[in-house]
Amino acid sequence: MTLPMHGQNHASNHAPHFRLDGKVALVTGSSKGLGKAMAFALGAAGAKVAFNYANGKEWAEETFAEYKAAGYAGGLYRASVIDPAEVKSLCAQITAELGPIDILIPNATPAQPLKPIEQYDWAFYQSMLDFFVKSPYLLTLEVLPHMKKQRWGRIINITSEVFNRGVAPFSAYVAAKGAQIGWSRSMANELAPFNITVNMIAPGWIPVERHANDPEHEKEGYRRLIPMGRWGVPKDLAGTVVYLASEASDFVTGQDIHVNGGMTVG
Repeated sequence: MTLPMHGQNHASNHAPHFRLDGKVALVTGSSKGLGKAMAFALGAAGAKVAFNYANGKEWAEETFAEYKAAGYAGGLYRASVIDPAEVKSLCAQITAELGPIDILIPNATPAQPLKPIEQYDWAFYQSMLDFFVKSPYLLTLEVLPHMKKQRWGRIINITSEVFNRGVAPFSAYVAAKGAQIGWSRSMANELAPFNITVNMIAPGWIPVERHANDPEHEKEGYRRLIPMGRWGVPKDLAGTVVYLASEASDFVTGQDIHVNGGMTVG
């Protein structure tokens, strides 16, 4: 009898655990930036991906055309993910056209200016909470009946290193991200008996379209702090999001995985 060499057939034995064939994923705020990269990664792994945008129809249509040209399956949907009626309509339309949602990734985000606390008002604090707590809450309410019925589901919140680093002057965003992390941890415990995992991905500062006009000296100052010595790019999130969405992470829940080149080691 000849035994296989160590590592032989490793890909064939384990690659299926990272496939998402037959799954339907919703990625909000996915027409550009990190959301786009995650949506493309899920599509490449076999999922049918629902792209979502609230504004910028032309940009969203260009992104989805690029996605379809790559041979991936999915649909494009406009909705405000902080409006209860639009969230309900969004999820119903996706279910009718692609199938019930198995994987939920609330990623949509508003502008994130850094300001001293005296320059914020409560309305701005509330807008942060709307996107990072209210939106995941509304979306989760819509997808849970299907996930509970099939006893399988994935909810992946996009958090941030700013909570761990206590970044200033950024109190509104940091506070909302802290609330999002707390909500995710509680939901992870609540939904674990249903085999529904709730995890988080915490990117570092990864320059995307929204950062085009950020001061270069601030960008360079941050880059010099990254232990890996390079900027992160959107595709750096691809492996993490596919892992957390797949069967490979069946026994992983309540975790906040930092994708930031070592900025929050320890």
